[in-house]
Amino acid sequence: MADMSFKQAQEITERLELAELGIKHHLDNIESATKNFEKTLQKQQMVLQTNNKTDNKLVVLKILVGINFGFVVGVIIGKFFL
Repeated sequence: MADMSFKQAQEITERLELAELGIKHHLDNIESATKNFEKTLQKQQMVLQTNNKTDNKLVVLKILVGINFGFVVGVIIGKFFL
């Protein structure tokens, strides 16, 4: 290190500063990507919860349609055959 000139030391310092700036920039990008990923996960959880609720509603709707269809068929059979 003693035989290093001032100019070489200055170049190394500049390179280190540039590397530090680059690392800070990349860390900021990683932090923003992490925040976006967390938001995406929250939205996916909301979609899954909504999907489960709509599945339950569809099951109930199918049961009601089946009961209604059975009632209509029963009325038709009762009217024509009895």
